[in-house]
Amino acid sequence: MALKRVGQFFSVTLLGLAIVAGVYSTELKQLYMVVNLFKPDVIVHNFSNMQDVMTTKVIKRSGTIRALNHTPKDLPKTFTFKGQEFNLDTFLSDTQSTALLVVKDDDITFENYYLGTHDTDLRASWSMAKSYLSAIFGIAVYEGHIKDLNVPVTDYVPALVGSGYDGVTIKNVLQMSSGVAFNEDYNDFNSDINRFGRMMAMGGSFDEFAATLTHERDQGTYMKYVSIDTHVLGMVLRAATGKTIEEYLTEKLWSKLGNEQDALYLVDGLGEPMVLGGLNATTRDYGRLGMLFRDNGIINGEQVVPAQWITDSITPDASHLMPGKRDNAKSVFGYGYQWWIPEQSDQEFFAFGIYGQFIYINQKAGVVIVKNSANTHFTDNDYESIHKSLAAFRGIALSLIEQPSSEMASGSVQ
Repeated sequence: MALKRVGQFFSVTLLGLAIVAGVYSTELKQLYMVVNLFKPDVIVHNFSNMQDVMTTKVIKRSGTIRALNHTPKDLPKTFTFKGQEFNLDTFLSDTQSTALLVVKDDDITFENYYLGTHDTDLRASWSMAKSYLSAIFGIAVYEGHIKDLNVPVTDYVPALVGSGYDGVTIKNVLQMSSGVAFNEDYNDFNSDINRFGRMMAMGGSFDEFAATLTHERDQGTYMKYVSIDTHVLGMVLRAATGKTIEEYLTEKLWSKLGNEQDALYLVDGLGEPMVLGGLNATTRDYGRLGMLFRDNGIINGEQVVPAQWITDSITPDASHLMPGKRDNAKSVFGYGYQWWIPEQSDQEFFAFGIYGQFIYINQKAGVVIVKNSANTHFTDNDYESIHKSLAAFRGIALSLIEQPSSEMASGSVQ
């Protein structure tokens, strides 16, 4: 009888597990994919095929495609970083680049795809998506939907009352100075950003996750990268405009950029786009956003993004946001409205995503560079990797300016 009862117990248990697996099959599959997302044997495929990993929503291409001329030019063979010369091709290989696009004015001077990927792949933006959200947020401000950046986000999103965002101003959230506690370490399985990914895989809500975060330090005094800050901006935008993110993005920006393909957004269990890093688009279409910001928000004579918003987005306006030495002599990048500003910037700024995604903009040179990567070594020394990438981009930009070589060399990053 005892053996019979044991057998019955295991049969019921297995049946229960089978039922759970059947009910949550999609979520369990997504959880498995998310936990293994950055594994070396699958990272390249995943970064160009996120629709195979997570639930997505299509952002339809519309409007006239912005034509780009092809005027091929050789890349410089080397670039200088910290007083040493590095081979550019070796750097591109070592950082596991999947795409490199260089645009000077309206001309593609270089375009190549690596590691078996293709020009039509919809590539994961990761945190480059934050700069898209900033662009449409600025449009909403200048349309009058959001009248004052110095009011609390909770004026628009009462659901965040009692959370770490209670009383935090929109501007401090824009500038990653919310004071909210958050661990963004991708190497720590139990970090907040990894908990966020697993919650997303299991069909959770981004809004509800944001409401669980707590206060850590005074707002507006310290720049700490908190990806959920960008989601909170999306919550404010939805409340202020009365439109979904995808509706407002398509109407105000995506339909005007001249993109050539549809895009995808990763979404949560309620269908809400992951504005902090879930956009997936082609490398050339990322380049078109860079061109818009390079040209101060104008496309074909139309002011798509307000010029003053672009200026404000790339101008650190407080000591804790400035590039250079701060925080116990650590050298850091500057930060604006969801855009990064390098040290010794000469009309340069960039959007950046984990594992080596870049939209680099050099207004003085008229150059935009997009680099997509699946760099499994990125988190070993991420700050050094970003600095070295910027040195490579500066070398490429300078090679496209008609100057004597002695002048060009003066622009290298030391």
